[in-house]
Parts: sequence; structure tokens; C-alpha cells
Amino acid sequence: MFETRFKQTLPRFPKKIGVVTSPSGAVIRDIITTVSRRFPGVEIILYPTKVQGEGAATQVADSIRRANTRRDLDVLIIGRGGGSIEDLWSFNEEIVVRAIFESQIPIISSVGHETDTTLADFVADRRAATPTAAAELATPVTKLDLLAHIQQQQNRLATATSNRLTYNRERLIKLSQSVIFRQPERLYDNYLQKLDQLNLRLKQQIREYYSEGMQQARLLEHRLEVLSPLRMVQTYQERAVQLERLLRSNMAVIYDYKVAEVKRLSDALLMLDTSRIVARGYAIVQKDDKVVSGTKDIEKGDKVSVVMHDGHLEVEVKNVKRKEI
Repeated sequence: MFETRFKQTLPRFPKKIGVVTSPSGAVIRDIITTVSRRFPGVEIILYPTKVQGEGAATQVADSIRRANTRRDLDVLIIGRGGGSIEDLWSFNEEIVVRAIFESQIPIISSVGHETDTTLADFVADRRAATPTAAAELATPVTKLDLLAHIQQQQNRLATATSNRLTYNRERLIKLSQSVIFRQPERLYDNYLQKLDQLNLRLKQQIREYYSEGMQQARLLEHRLEVLSPLRMVQTYQERAVQLERLLRSNMAVIYDYKVAEVKRLSDALLMLDTSRIVARGYAIVQKDDKVVSGTKDIEKGDKVSVVMHDGHLEVEVKNVKRKEI
């Protein structure tokens, strides 16, 4: 319990200081005077205690424990004035030493004169030679020191602010004298030229799309006139008129044109359907469930299937005649 690792750190700015000592001795007066001088406004809470004689050790230990029941004490001073070894013996008692060690509040010991030493001095977080020194340890920063530090920081802040304002003012003057500020139109000349170019390209593309759409619309109209029957012609004519109107009002007609083109291709693909091919009088020859593409795939004696539009024939090849290439 006497090792340095158990020592607690004293607060720099205490608000409440507890004192365990005799209420009538010079110790409490010196502490009150010193604290009031160094940092007025700090509250001092006295725990009146017998500091020598029979029962003194128990009272000191009880006062330390009672002080620890408070949650707002920042530091605790225990002490008494000088005397004989017998007068100071209460601060060598185990009950006092353990109470100091178990304290959750940092403790400053100020027992006897500077040459006097007790076990309480060794176990306390700090030792002071006199009550005045103990009060100084409890208030490491005086109010005057704090005010001086605040003033110093205010001066540094004012200087830094002034320097920053000066720098910004000079930078603003330089910027105001630059070409951009004197001729701001040069800042966006290039963008205006690019905008004009884009505008021209857009108009040209719109004219091209419109012209192409009109040509396609006329082509569809012509093809509808050539083809029959009348109802289909009328339908496609109405569609052509709709396409023409859409082309005049909105470039989105290009999309409709692409849809119509896909439909036309789909119809063309349907015309290549095998069922439609055989319906026109053609036949499909298969061997082993595979389509035969030429005489090179058939030999004499092979059995093949001939698929027609209304059924299929199972035939045996009697002879194979190949064209000379």
C-alpha cells in the first residue's frame, strides 16, 4: 500500500475540499486562509476530529470514511500541528493507515512539522510539510494563474484572428485584380461555344431523324396501297398517319418505327417455318430422325421418312443418283 502505483492524482481545479482535523486548531485556519487567497469560491468542508489521545485514531478513520460517502469531494486533507511522537501516534495506527489506503478520494497528509514522519504520510497520495503547503497542493492552479492563462489564450486567439483576416484581405485583393474578375465573360466563353456546337448538332440530328421517319412513313403508306385487302390497307394507312403525326411532334416516333420493323422481321421469319414450307408442296427427308440435306447423306437400301404437310412416308431407297459437281 506504500507503493507509487497506488497513488491517486490530485485534481487541478477542485470545487470542494474536505479537511479532517481539529476544529479549534491553527491547521483549519491556515488551510481556509490559503485556499481563499489562491482560489476564492472553493468550498471547504470540515470533518471535526480528535487528533491526539485515546480514541483519536478511530475518529480520524471514521471521518475519512464519512468523507468518502460524499460523491462531490475532489480532495481530502488530513492533518494536525506539531507535537511529540506520542501526540502524533494516532496517525501511525493501522486503522488510520487502512482508511487512507481505501479512500476513493485523493488524500494529502499534513501531520506535524516538516521533520515529523508518520505512516499516514507514506500511504497518502501526497505529503505536505505544513497546512499551508497542503492547501497549496490542493489548489495547484490559482485563480490569478487561471485568469492569466485565459487572457493569454484570448490574446493568442485575437492575434490569430487578425492574421487570418489580414491574409484573407490580401488574398481577396489579389483575386480581385486577376483577369477572371476583370473580364468574367472569359470564364464561360469556351462553354458557350461548346453549347452552341451541341445545339447545332442537336438540330441537325432532329432534322435527319424527321426526314428519315417521313421517308419510312411514305414507304409504308405506299406498300399498304400495293398490298390488299382493303381493311388491312386502311389499318396501315391510319397507322402511317399516326406515325407521321408522332414524327412531327416528338422524336420518340423512332422507337415506334423500330417496333414496326421488328414485327416485319418476325413475320418474315414465320414465313420460313417448316410447316409452312411443306404446305406449299415441298417435303422434308429425314434419316434416323435427322434432316437429310443432300444425296451424299443417303445410300442405296437406306430407309428414310418423307415429311409432307398432311403426313409422312416411310420409303426404302432403291437407287441414288448424284449430280456431278
